Amino acid sequence: MGVALARAAQWTAAGSGTGTLGITPLNESLLNQIIKFAEDFSTKHPQEAAFVFREPLEWKTQLDSSVFGEGYEINEATVQSKAKDKDGQPLFVLSASTLRVRSFDQLSRLLHIAMEKKLKETQACLEANRDPIVKILGPEYGTVEGEDKSILHLFDKVKKESDLETELKMKIILLLHQLDLQLLNSSLKQISQDVRLNPAAVNDEVNLLKNFCGQGEDTVLESLEYTSDYMFPNGCRAPPWRQVHGEICYLVIKPHDTDPLYITCSTAGVFLNGGQLKGKEIDYERKSNLYKDIVTFLRERSPRFVENMAKQEYSFFKEPAHENYQHVEDAEIFGQSQSFHEFRRMTVCGRGKSSSLGSPGQRLKPCMKWKNSELSASQRPKSSSDKSPKKDSEEEGKSSTVSLTTKKKASGKSKTVKIQEASKCKASSSPEDVGESSSETDEDEQPLRRQEGSTDLSAEYWGVQKLAKYVKGGDPTATVIALCSMRDLNLSQETCQLAIKDTGCLEVLINLLDTEEIKCQTGSLKILKEISQNVLIRHAIADLGGLEIMVKILDSPDTDLKCLAAETIANVARFKRARKTVRQHGGIKRLVELLESISVGSSCQAKDTETARCGALALWSCSRSTKNKKAIRKAGGIPLLARWLKCSHTSILVPIVGTLQECASEPSYRLAIRTEGMIENLVKNLSSENEELQMHCASAIFKCAEDEEIRDLVRKHEGLQPLSVLLDNSENKQLLAAVTGAIWKCAISRENVLKFQEYKTVETLVTLLTDQPEEVLINVIGALGECCQEEENRSTIRKCGGIAPIVKLLSATNQALLVNVNKAVGGCAMEPENMLVIDSLDGVRLLWSLLKNPNPEVQASAAWALCPCVENAKNSGEMVRSFVGGLELIVNLLKSKDKEVLTSVCAAIANIAKDQENLAVMTDHGVVPLLSKLANTNNNKLRRHLAEAIAHCCMWGSNRVAFGETKAVAPLARYLKAKDPLVHRATALALYQLSEDPNNCVIMHENGVVKLLLAMVGSTDDALQEAAAGCIANIRRLALATEKAKYG
Repeated sequence: MGVALARAAQWTAAGSGTGTLGITPLNESLLNQIIKFAEDFSTKHPQEAAFVFREPLEWKTQLDSSVFGEGYEINEATVQSKAKDKDGQPLFVLSASTLRVRSFDQLSRLLHIAMEKKLKETQACLEANRDPIVKILGPEYGTVEGEDKSILHLFDKVKKESDLETELKMKIILLLHQLDLQLLNSSLKQISQDVRLNPAAVNDEVNLLKNFCGQGEDTVLESLEYTSDYMFPNGCRAPPWRQVHGEICYLVIKPHDTDPLYITCSTAGVFLNGGQLKGKEIDYERKSNLYKDIVTFLRERSPRFVENMAKQEYSFFKEPAHENYQHVEDAEIFGQSQSFHEFRRMTVCGRGKSSSLGSPGQRLKPCMKWKNSELSASQRPKSSSDKSPKKDSEEEGKSSTVSLTTKKKASGKSKTVKIQEASKCKASSSPEDVGESSSETDEDEQPLRRQEGSTDLSAEYWGVQKLAKYVKGGDPTATVIALCSMRDLNLSQETCQLAIKDTGCLEVLINLLDTEEIKCQTGSLKILKEISQNVLIRHAIADLGGLEIMVKILDSPDTDLKCLAAETIANVARFKRARKTVRQHGGIKRLVELLESISVGSSCQAKDTETARCGALALWSCSRSTKNKKAIRKAGGIPLLARWLKCSHTSILVPIVGTLQECASEPSYRLAIRTEGMIENLVKNLSSENEELQMHCASAIFKCAEDEEIRDLVRKHEGLQPLSVLLDNSENKQLLAAVTGAIWKCAISRENVLKFQEYKTVETLVTLLTDQPEEVLINVIGALGECCQEEENRSTIRKCGGIAPIVKLLSATNQALLVNVNKAVGGCAMEPENMLVIDSLDGVRLLWSLLKNPNPEVQASAAWALCPCVENAKNSGEMVRSFVGGLELIVNLLKSKDKEVLTSVCAAIANIAKDQENLAVMTDHGVVPLLSKLANTNNNKLRRHLAEAIAHCCMWGSNRVAFGETKAVAPLARYLKAKDPLVHRATALALYQLSEDPNNCVIMHENGVVKLLLAMVGSTDDALQEAAAGCIANIRRLALATEKAKYG
């Protein structure tokens, strides 16, 4: 079953990620077969059906407790099976919409109970358990790529041990394997029956539609364009690594009546993709259903297209002719062998024999090494029309074609390929590996463009041209001499770097790494280390397979060679695909091994330190990807990083701390940093004379200080003072951003704020509110916002003139900055004197306008900031009414889906409702039913502020009655069962106000309020005590009045 789910089922998410099973005909067929198998399992195989799973299959269900009957124990929303395992644990549990099933028998019963919902339940189960066999039998039986030997191992175990459990496992795995084969055969049969598109049909349809495009009223579309002008010999325009998924081309269609549509044409059909991301990279993930052709797709998406299409004198609905086309179905390398091309003989419409692979005027086939390449279209080859014989090196350098000679180690022959410079091509995407996540923005994510320089090439360029001959064609000695001469050139110049690439030397340098000549390898790596500072070179090295060879070199017994390889990897692995390549070829483990040495500390040997430094540099580059962080941890990198952190050599400390600060974004690393005692060393290095080391230490503390224990450790090891001192270095903006970030996060703890008061940190932070980049301002404002929680600091900010620049930043556009500014303004407004300044600067109006911001975090922080502003402003009621449409805006925010927005708005409404006129206006805008809708929440923070808002809104007209009619009273009664005393207080106040209405008293009494309130009458909180007593009194008066009326 695992193989079928992995290979045959159609998942909506591409690459890594959870993904969902799209409801396609194929998936529906697979699900129905799985349902039939599971339903019949208990009757066909009763003994195996009783087998208890290793772990329960767990998923979110749409079923509720009411559908279960005989054979189940039902307790409110919890359902348990009466059938239990040998330890007395139920085999089926439903709790809070989560199902846990531990046997096929219970699974079968569940599907019979689910009835018409069985398809949805099966889909949810498989989405939550992508490889169910792991849960059923254990991880050793999980689905694996390649040859699966789990059945053989189990068979051997059955022969050795004849116990019942092992035999049952054997039978179950055979049954599941049989189901797998059945599902795969079924899916293969269904796929083979599908009508498949081909490049010729797509091209014909596109050309046809283009004839009817334009700006006119009767045209069917505004425009229709391919995303790439390059066409491969097989007629596809999709890059080769997408052709293996059956994709043919990508189109941008602009209808008259909708936004531009980005679609993928594949052999399976036409569908909407994710559009173009930053740098024109395409999001290949499917976002819609499959359609048989472009016209059918557009008919579903554009009414104007259908309308104008009917006016045309051409039949659009002719079925496309099925050409003899076979798309690329595997990832074999283009152009690697004649047999591949013989196997792939294709007939493309309109080309005939002229498109055969051996024809002289044929367009050049790009190498499959472009897979996941960063090269834009401007670096990709077009067809070469130059048939003239090869000129001498000078003429060759000046011509538009460059001859690249690649050595092949296996055959010893060389192969020359002519590649024409395609500088006039459109810039295309910079396709990084979309499955690889990164902790920060890659420096190489922008489209790669060769810088336009002078037309006159420098002497160094021609020097490289001449040396290239000897590097390519000489014996080992001549090659080493040529490499040494090349190193004498200024390799930091871009001219030299690109000359090495243009002359074909780069391929040769990489091939030299795969030789057994140490000197050649060393010389090659020294050059590659220098030139890999260039973005284009980095990507070219990755495209040519250089990283894989460098990873192998890390196993070399030659220490110097390993160091050079690690340093070059550090340079190349600055973009996602390169980092992924290093990980996939076992590079992370090898790099971690470079950190191991006999002696670590002040007496460590120079060679050990240098090896560890190079390894740390490479790990630093690789650690920017989340998966690599996990790989470093699994390879045992954390203890080694901790040991080297105690070293006194700055040269190794910088990459070690750099790696740690990259990894500190992961909770597991923060825990390790704390438990391994690294905080003390990070604090110690804040006082280093090296600013780069200081910056990385501060950045590591910035990320780690999310955890309270680490904030306490920073204070314990006296790290707050050096952080405050580093604020004086305002010239180094990167250092300043890291330091202010560390101060911000440390200031979350009140004890740290008191320390910062001693060091006059707040005064220094105020001076940094102007003329600073956004990354510094975000952290400075964040730190001041935390410090504002102390009364003394609020006064300090006002006295230092800090309120005006803070309020001015309310007009900023950066979302993260606005969140922090709102918090800082709210903190300052807790002081009445500060509130006068904020009001005079029109700060409240600016805050109110931020409620319109589309970002929920900005909305919530603005609403929280308004609470102290309304509370402490003079004549706050009049101030609020002066904002045209302000009250309607804040009431409408009660329709938000964000819990924090709802909580903050309820708190703001509670303050605004203290003014009767404002309460009347909010009542007219429907505040009562909107508050009542929120009453069923389980969030205690929202409960507290909602209850306060209801309490204050009861003060107007018939609002008390309205709350009862909109069913807000019964849910409020349940709030008294919460464990939070602040919720009790707010709820008691709300119930007291609501109890003024007799009908509400009846509802409260029915919901057992009296007993709960009686316990709170003895509370030490005076407000809670009085509200509870008042509510009970009102209920009692109603009861007495009822008795009196009844009995006289």
